[in-house]
Amino acid sequence: MSKPEPVQPDASQSSLTDEPGFGWTTYAERINGRFAMVGFLALLLLEFFTRQDFFTWLGLP
Repeated sequence: MSKPEPVQPDASQSSLTDEPGFGWTTYAERINGRFAMVGFLALLLLEFFTRQDFFTWLGLP
C-alpha cells in the first residue's frame, strides 16, 4: 500500500501572499476576525470583573 502524497497549498492561499487591499480579501477577513475575537474577549472580561452585563454597564435599563 502506497502512502498518499501530502497536499501542497496553492500559492494564492499562502499567508505570504496576503496583502492589504480593497474589498473582501483574505487579509481583510483575517484582520476583521482577529479584532472580533479581541473585542469578544474584552466584553467577557468586562462582564466578569464588573459582575454586570454589558447593557447594565452602559446604563441601559
